[in-house]
Amino acid sequence: MFISQISVFLENNPGTLRAMTELLGKGGIDLLALSIADTQSFGIVRMIVHSDQIEQSMTLLKEGGYIARLNHVICASVPDRPLGLAELLTVIERAELSVEYMYSFLRTNANGKAHMILRLNDGHKALEAFTANGIEMLSQIDVDNL
Repeated sequence: MFISQISVFLENNPGTLRAMTELLGKGGIDLLALSIADTQSFGIVRMIVHSDQIEQSMTLLKEGGYIARLNHVICASVPDRPLGLAELLTVIERAELSVEYMYSFLRTNANGKAHMILRLNDGHKALEAFTANGIEMLSQIDVDNL
């Protein structure tokens, strides 16, 4: 069960993140989750938006001159308590998977759960391992309803 994620390449200059988020905000886009990774010359912004705003987000970004890509990631729920994340990572390790990146997705109505956005080296194998180990995963509709 994958969800959609938008990745945007940004120049590593003051104001570029503000300009991008302002463009999306003025277009009515609600950012549900956001992660930023940087190198010396550029940054990668990864974000989750409502499914009915994905196409509009991509259009706004491309028309704004941004390089944007749509890809698929897993949104896994873990108990919002000590060791909750460690238990998920144990499942990943036992399945001999590697985490390429991960960031949290917190919403106030998450019912005692923390949600982790994950990109793993083998997404399909991860889905199998998570299912076999009872790891709850959110669909795009589940994310939209948070």
